[in-house]
Amino acid sequence: MYRTNFNRRQFIGLGAAAAAFGLAGVPVRAAAPDILMKTVGKTGARIPAIGMGTWITFNVGEDQRLRDQRTEVLRRFFEMGGGMIDSSPMYGSSEAVVGYGLRKLGVPEGLFSATKVWTPVTAHGKEQIDDSFGLWGVDTFDLFQVHNLLNWEDHLETLRAEKAAGRIRYIGITTSHGMRHDGMEKIMSSEDIDFVQLTYNAVDRAAESRLLPLARERGIAVICNRPYRRGSLIDKVQNHPLPAWAAEAGAKNWPEFLLKFIVSHPAVTCAIPATSKVEHMTENMGVLKGPLPDPKMRRRMADHVGNL
Repeated sequence: MYRTNFNRRQFIGLGAAAAAFGLAGVPVRAAAPDILMKTVGKTGARIPAIGMGTWITFNVGEDQRLRDQRTEVLRRFFEMGGGMIDSSPMYGSSEAVVGYGLRKLGVPEGLFSATKVWTPVTAHGKEQIDDSFGLWGVDTFDLFQVHNLLNWEDHLETLRAEKAAGRIRYIGITTSHGMRHDGMEKIMSSEDIDFVQLTYNAVDRAAESRLLPLARERGIAVICNRPYRRGSLIDKVQNHPLPAWAAEAGAKNWPEFLLKFIVSHPAVTCAIPATSKVEHMTENMGVLKGPLPDPKMRRRMADHVGNL
């Protein structure tokens, strides 16, 4: 498995040195101060409301051209104020490709690193955790999650030990496709966790009934995956004109419309759309600017998309 021996501080130093000699391209700017930030549960910390997923889109193996292309996607993400990058050992080479891009960019200070442990074997979970540190090239992970609740009891114990040792800031659990909600609700109610990740968008709204209210009650941060249903929701809406009233919700295009619906929910901390194109990243990150819809507008948005 691919590994790197550099940590975050070393990467930052290398990035600065490379820039001085014209090797690193245009330096990544710090996040703008007026972008939409959300509070991380009960911690009081704040992160940008739009992050980036890496499932499929960053699984490009050793292809140098595609790795460099994904690095430009990362560059635009950070230039427009991005923070959270979410990955998993389940996603093939995605973690290695993220690490490659971060090395080329010098690991921007705004990075909020989030990945997962995904294995039925407890001992293998510790190996996966160590592998992720090497692949990303960070000395501290902001968030480690148990992927799809697999062996969650043992993995949460491991992650708590890593958190106590200072290698991980936050821990959490994930699910997707509207599955395992009963199991997630049980864990949220009984365990001390910082984050949950689940599917939520304008048509997949099952989380509204129990999980999102429970997250607010328990002070748990919420990451929303599959905001575009892996692109099928974009395909559905783009054949229709954006309604004129979308401007009242601060949306200039369909991606902004769909993402603003998600991040305007008071329980939601961050949505993580995935893309392999710089222009699509630009559209996604536009959500961090401008107004958000109020509850009445949110209902109108969901009804509109549901009726298309």
